[in-house]
Amino acid sequence: MTNPWWQSAVVYQIYPRSFQDSNGDGIGDLPGITQRLNYVKRLGADVIWLNPIYRSPGVDNGYDISDYYDINPEFGTMADFDQLLATAHEKGLKIMMDIVVNHSSNQNKWFKESAKSRDNAYSDYYIWRDPVDGHAPNNWGGFFGGSVWEYVESRQQYYLHSFAVEQPDLNWENPKLRQSVYDMMNFWVNKGVDGFRLDVINLISKPASFADGQPNDGEPYADIGPIIANGPRLNEYLQEMNKQVFAGHDLITVGETPNATVSDAQRLAGLNEHELNMVFEFEHMGLDGNPNPQLGKWNDQPVKLVDLKQSMTKWQNGLHGTAWNSLYWNNHDQPRIVSRFGDERPAYRQRSAKMLATLLHFLQGTPYVYEGEELGMTNAHFTKLSDYQDLESINAYHHFVDEEGVLSADTMLRYLANCSRDNARTPMQWNGALNAGFSNAKPWLPVNPNHNHINAEAAQVTPNSTFSYYQHLIKLRHQLPVITTGKYQLLLADDTSVYAYTRQTDDQTLLVICNFTPETQTRHFEQLPADARLLISNYDDDHGDTLRAYEAKVYYY
Repeated sequence: MTNPWWQSAVVYQIYPRSFQDSNGDGIGDLPGITQRLNYVKRLGADVIWLNPIYRSPGVDNGYDISDYYDINPEFGTMADFDQLLATAHEKGLKIMMDIVVNHSSNQNKWFKESAKSRDNAYSDYYIWRDPVDGHAPNNWGGFFGGSVWEYVESRQQYYLHSFAVEQPDLNWENPKLRQSVYDMMNFWVNKGVDGFRLDVINLISKPASFADGQPNDGEPYADIGPIIANGPRLNEYLQEMNKQVFAGHDLITVGETPNATVSDAQRLAGLNEHELNMVFEFEHMGLDGNPNPQLGKWNDQPVKLVDLKQSMTKWQNGLHGTAWNSLYWNNHDQPRIVSRFGDERPAYRQRSAKMLATLLHFLQGTPYVYEGEELGMTNAHFTKLSDYQDLESINAYHHFVDEEGVLSADTMLRYLANCSRDNARTPMQWNGALNAGFSNAKPWLPVNPNHNHINAEAAQVTPNSTFSYYQHLIKLRHQLPVITTGKYQLLLADDTSVYAYTRQTDDQTLLVICNFTPETQTRHFEQLPADARLLISNYDDDHGDTLRAYEAKVYYY
């Protein structure tokens, strides 16, 4: 049986606002992406994932969609999208759209109509509840802080918004709403798009009871995430979506699934479940969160390698043969991986970037490369709140510093510099010129000052660059079936400095060894046969049992 094409593919994620500005307004756009398609093709990726490009007020950078059938004018026109899609296909590149159907914008026609009364065609497209004793229906708290309930006088009811107040949750209990979603998705399928990334898709099925939750100590609200994730009708809805949209098309589909467990993923991305191809899980992205649960992800301490190994291994073994995983270090919501799990100091930046890439790309699953990751781009290191655009970061600062007073301004700014989403959203670094070649106008978000030496132009002509290393990794994934199908086995489980594992089929074995430290390590691997060959390494030679600073090497036998 032939494996599905997406199992050996590599996806390149583009954040349109930050990729390439073609019209001089400081904001990336669709014609800019079209201009840069040769770069993605040169890297070797198979699929481009576009963050949302639909019409939107931009409260949450496009994840608040006001018109699912139109393009955000900041990014261009539908004709520009059609040109991008056609040009990508001519070059053998596929396009995966980012769709948000847990919630919409409050500027969406559906919500504007729904808010007018309790008895119109759209009245049940959203989740409305009556006040309880003159107050919000329960104590649920949103992902961006505060209550998830907002009162609307015209209906004398509250609506649910898991995220910003401008992002009302859609009511998936309503079959008419579901059909409207499927019709909209089929509009894009009929245009020729090659798949979907489904934003927070495992939040669409809300629990039967809207009872109060249990807040963390000192917090007024209960965290909505665990309350609504993986709800009772989720699999039913996704099977219906598969039947109505995906079936009969050779699409790539990935669901963003916060709070999902391995068993959840076995259903959502089960090889025989007829739901999604794969999921984005978040466990490894939460390992460096603050030990104080009140502070959530806001922290500046490094991840413990043993914890990382345990998490990655759980997902590798748990999904092998039953479901499919997505592999990622970076995306538009995560800080730059070389600053987070690697070492951005000049002497180690490229070595550690290549080491982290090696570890990820030899795992089982479909790898995702986020724009600039292949260059070893780093965090932005903003120093003042006014540098930030990210709603989550700004809200967190005001909450913890101004309202609660649990953190000093200096501490919170240090945490933002470490893990704000804007670290990933600074403009793509094309060259060392003004604004990094991204725009000839002031960019919407400041460019990282290190673009004069970390940029795509230099990387493509520099031997042994991080870019060329990613090219090599992607070629190997396309060439070696063991990377797609091999069984994973962790080695040195308790080692605090070295991550090593094997991938094995009946006739092929890979041994992957990664030193996570700047210190020299010595590790002996008895199972390495004499005829094993070094397949790839971030050093030019092999010192055997000695592992130099951030050394990564893969043996094939």
